[in-house]
Amino acid sequence: MNASELFDNYQQDFDTLFESISSKIHNLIPSYPGDERKKTINAAERELDEVDEVLEQMEMEMLSLPANTRSLLHSQYNTNKAEAEKLKEELRGLEAHRELHLRQELFGDLESQMGNDADFAHSDQRQRLLSGTDRLGESSRRLEESHRLALETEGVGASILSTLKGQRETMTKARDTLVEADVQIERASRTLKTMARRIATNKYITGAIILLLAGLIVLVVFSKLF
Repeated sequence: MNASELFDNYQQDFDTLFESISSKIHNLIPSYPGDERKKTINAAERELDEVDEVLEQMEMEMLSLPANTRSLLHSQYNTNKAEAEKLKEELRGLEAHRELHLRQELFGDLESQMGNDADFAHSDQRQRLLSGTDRLGESSRRLEESHRLALETEGVGASILSTLKGQRETMTKARDTLVEADVQIERASRTLKTMARRIATNKYITGAIILLLAGLIVLVVFSKLF
């Protein structure tokens, strides 16, 4: 499986999650009452966490691709990220509306009980306030958990980028070393060629000297004889 096919698989995962979350936000959550509404919101939040993981995998995959391929996929990645942020905003709006409704229901119930027995009203009010506090505390914990996951994701991304930077520097140094070696080999080749030409020239000169000496010897011998 090549890199672009792996990115396409992540895109399919994103599309499936996006459709599921969008259906919950636009169709299911508005029509559900009370606890069922809360459960569906929690399910949508878990799927949004999965969306963040898929986007992280997409980003890591793009970093491993050649620049020309990465530029083609970056637009789709940005679109996915923007759509995910839009879903998060819509879900936060539904969650805020739900909590506002709970508060209104809580205080509305308290007002309706004010005419009843004082002790009973006080006990019921206290119980409802505690319940509302628990709900707010749960929402705060979810926000803190989301923030923690975001920080962890940022740390992982920074570590990956640092590793890739180190690998790029290593490859750059290796390339420079190869270039320098190529220059040295070329210089050595030129030197060997020069030496070969000089050796050939020396052979010709030596041969000429030998022929000249041989000619002189022949002349001397010839002059002695005649």
